Amino acid sequence: MNIMKIEILGSGCAKCNKTKKFVEQAVEQTGVDAEIVKVEDMDGILAYGVLITPAVVVDGDVKIVGRVPKVDEVIEWITQ
Repeated sequence: MNIMKIEILGSGCAKCNKTKKFVEQAVEQTGVDAEIVKVEDMDGILAYGVLITPAVVVDGDVKIVGRVPKVDEVIEWITQ
């Protein structure tokens, strides 16, 4: 089984840190096998076409940009 890759795009701001916390909670609640990576490099962020952070990328697919997702939203993305 493949390990899911979840990337948190952001500079380390409070909203970005909160997003990472919520993603970690969602992964813990679902038991999904996932690697969570924080991307703070602007080139890495811009590579996804993201101009506003925080953003969440699941297996290369940008799921949300510019706001902190709810834990329930993240659970929906990672269990589809």
